[in-house]
Amino acid sequence: MEAALTQATITPTQLKADVLRHLTFTLGKDAANASPYDWRMALSFAVRDRIVEPWFASTRQTWAQDRKRVHYLSMEFLIGRILEDATVNLGLREVAEEVMAGFGQDFHGLVEGEPDAALGNGGLGRLAACFMESMATVGCPAYGYGIRYEHGLFKQSFQGGQQAEMPEDWLSMTNPWEFARPESAYVIPFKGEVKTEAGREVWLPSETVLASAYDTPVIGWQGKWANTLRLWAAKSTQQFDLERFNRGDYAAAAEPEALARTLSRVLYPDDTTYQGKELRLKQEFFLTSAALQDILRRFKTVHSNLLDLPKYVAIQMNDTHPAIAGPELIRLLSDENGLSFQDALETARGCLGYTNHTLLPEALERWATFTFGTTLPRHMQIVERIDSWHRSAYHPPHYIGIVKHHEVRMGELAFVMAHKVNGVSALHSDLVKKNLFPELNALHPDRICNQTNGVTPRRWLKMSNRPLSALITKTIGEGWEADLDLLRGLEPHCEKPAFLAEFDAAKRANKVALADWINTECGVTVSPDALFDVQIKRIHEYKRQLLNILQTVAHYQRIKADPSADYVPRVKIFGGKSAPGYAVAKEIIHLINDVARVINNDPEVGDRLKVIYPANYNVSMAERLIPAADLSEQISTAGKEASGTGNMKFMINGAPTIGTLDGANVEILQEVGADNFFLFGMTTAEAMKRREDPEQSRKAIEASAALPGVLQAIAEGAFSPEQPDRYHGLVHRVWHHDYFLVAADFDAYDAAQAEVDKAYADRPRWVKMAALNTARSGFFSSDRTIRSYMKDIWSIESALGV
Repeated sequence: MEAALTQATITPTQLKADVLRHLTFTLGKDAANASPYDWRMALSFAVRDRIVEPWFASTRQTWAQDRKRVHYLSMEFLIGRILEDATVNLGLREVAEEVMAGFGQDFHGLVEGEPDAALGNGGLGRLAACFMESMATVGCPAYGYGIRYEHGLFKQSFQGGQQAEMPEDWLSMTNPWEFARPESAYVIPFKGEVKTEAGREVWLPSETVLASAYDTPVIGWQGKWANTLRLWAAKSTQQFDLERFNRGDYAAAAEPEALARTLSRVLYPDDTTYQGKELRLKQEFFLTSAALQDILRRFKTVHSNLLDLPKYVAIQMNDTHPAIAGPELIRLLSDENGLSFQDALETARGCLGYTNHTLLPEALERWATFTFGTTLPRHMQIVERIDSWHRSAYHPPHYIGIVKHHEVRMGELAFVMAHKVNGVSALHSDLVKKNLFPELNALHPDRICNQTNGVTPRRWLKMSNRPLSALITKTIGEGWEADLDLLRGLEPHCEKPAFLAEFDAAKRANKVALADWINTECGVTVSPDALFDVQIKRIHEYKRQLLNILQTVAHYQRIKADPSADYVPRVKIFGGKSAPGYAVAKEIIHLINDVARVINNDPEVGDRLKVIYPANYNVSMAERLIPAADLSEQISTAGKEASGTGNMKFMINGAPTIGTLDGANVEILQEVGADNFFLFGMTTAEAMKRREDPEQSRKAIEASAALPGVLQAIAEGAFSPEQPDRYHGLVHRVWHHDYFLVAADFDAYDAAQAEVDKAYADRPRWVKMAALNTARSGFFSSDRTIRSYMKDIWSIESALGV
């Protein structure tokens, strides 16, 4: 392969010339009249040029060596901003800063101007992005397949403290990182009917759209390898109706195009209506069918025997969203390419892997057979045949059923059609076996394996935390970016006061920067000397932001009752979005903002407690918050969080965890040690036992010294005086329908927060805890995760020989 480009081979003079060339010839501007947008675009194109060469070289090597490829199918790729990340991986960040300063431009300001690609919601999509970067870093030939959403999830704002949703406009400006591939386009069919002709089933769809490809190169560390993220945009298969247009029926003339574009407009459309459910199913099939057609087209350019597909193709289904891949690959292999059903099924299973990301039954997608059969009639037949084959081949002791109670169960479908099923933390994988798919696990005892999640240290430490990454390099040398286990070399230094002072200074620098940002963005002044306590994730009852804000109210009440006592100053920071149709989560958001309004304007409290909730949490905000965090809130109800990846990012950046024994918290606790982790709450087994008592929440509240007063204040309108009964429903839920055990875990959480205060007040102890979190975080690199997938699931070797 051609030599990778590094900082040593790209001089400031070369980059300066490239930027000016793109400013002139790509953007049509001269330097005297260029805006910051123009300079950012010119720099982005210049950096992209340096990615294209290793990208092409990687592709040529994969073809020349006829290598197996991974194809990662995901409804989300939360990739964040690309410019700074790309310069870091190419070793160009300092050169880019120098060159842009020479033009009178602030590199950091230009980076801030780049839109945050709105292609995901939370951990699922950010994990997919980390995996793409790690696959490139370790030299795993791969394609990521997703949808090029015009508006993504939504842009969150707060109106009167309530979440409001607006369309994301990340594509309102040109995206310099993507390459349109109009030649790579596939027809995606829907609806219609299935007829039998000459003994074969023939699908006659009544609707079609075109999936058109847009490619983004993903560069790995030091530019040694690059893979492709291919996103599909939906376009009409019908020409614009000029006759209707000329008759003045303009809307009807554009109707086919508008209907097609609807498919790739919004991530996770509200599916509380039948139309919303149908659109979501169509989106999932659109992504999956386009990807599979693309995979087969690429395979058939070199190979003729489709039975060899598993030797060259690994397909990973990221959760149940692409679970239609099993039936669709069978359809393409049998209906379109002539394989028998049995050969098509075995070939498909040889290619497919399924990653389960949730233990929540409602998140394992189920489609009404009417919706599924109407939208995808041929696939309904194939699913029923898969179901019948599985029963006759494995003789389950009782009916498990992919199709059951007039539903198509996508979790069961994904399980049956995959040769490997993996959970994403040790605890989660165990619960997948025992609680989620116990019957299927009994029939297929070797199918479920564990692949604990990880995060890329390039973005989440090297790029986003420059003070700490500089200290690490100064202390243990270079190389940790691609081998995070080297951070263990920091451990001996955690005994040295001089190192701990530098570690503390790095954290404080991040906190000062965040405090400035909070003041600008939220209009609230916070002290960088306060404990920055951060919970950032999707708003959901099981993640228990409600537990956090209730304890915050208890702390506020203690300050009000005894204002002269000595309190550790604390800044409670929340971030996250609720699904548009999730009423309870939206109530929790409203409550957090109402509590913040009261506390932040109470002069008696002052700097001792602040509550901050910036709107529109995304990757770029996480890159600000995580390096500045003192405390990582990972407080989900035990048995509900599959893994988490935010918990890993906080740990790497030196923030001890307050958390339950849930998801990857278990492994974080194991790695960092109990002395450096604030553990509280019930275990999974204890939580399940607790729910057996219908009076458990009432008993917990009545046994608590603080919680009744907290709930009473909220119920009486202390935080919503303009509408005192605003939270009656939420309070009633805690008293009587507390499935996620907020009340039952409240006192334990409150006590753990008191331990946090004690530890933070002892500065040498706290800084050592924080430093040990960083030193012991090596296991949580996504490079380790990807190498494990390559060995255990994909049967693929690195093209870089590492």
